Amino acid sequence: MRRAYNVHQIRQFRPTMLDFDGEWLAVIGRPERTGSWLIWGKSANGKTRFALQLARYLCNFCRVAYDSLEEGLSLTMQHAIAEVGFSDGKAKRNFSLLDKEPIEELVERLRKEKAPKIVIIDSLQYTGMTYTAYKALRDENPGKLLIFISHADGAEPKGNVANSVKFDANVKIYVEGYRAMPQSRYGGGQPYDVWPQKSAEYWAGK
Repeated sequence: MRRAYNVHQIRQFRPTMLDFDGEWLAVIGRPERTGSWLIWGKSANGKTRFALQLARYLCNFCRVAYDSLEEGLSLTMQHAIAEVGFSDGKAKRNFSLLDKEPIEELVERLRKEKAPKIVIIDSLQYTGMTYTAYKALRDENPGKLLIFISHADGAEPKGNVANSVKFDANVKIYVEGYRAMPQSRYGGGQPYDVWPQKSAEYWAGK
């Protein structure tokens, strides 16, 4: 049975926050470092680039692991990381790329004492997870933030599991034409141009 909290305990609760500022505050607000987020979009629209830009920013707060289940350590991922820029400061110290690490091994990694506090999983479809398995992973890691990347079917996440995760996620970000369009329970909501030049060209045509 889960614990019940009285009014005094609720008022005394102090969640671990990510103190976002600047453009990221405008996009997402000031989020908790827990729960799950979902990023989705069609191929070649900028969702991986966006996820890496987000990862770079999150490195200001804690260690971030990017589990690249689709590409792994590859030439294209090497180029993408170089273009976003992880070569100095906290981004260099706090970022790690997991080379197609199966979800079972990721679960074990997250149980370790010095596990990363934020994990980006690319992609949800490649994990092979059911929604029940997703909830178990989320509930086993209450002090961590899990960010899933999903394929898209039109303007929606692809598949029943991804759609269920979308409804559960605290932050939902759809990427199209190199523009990220967020819905966040923490405020924000300002669109973010992942690649301003390409975004301007794409949306000018719309």
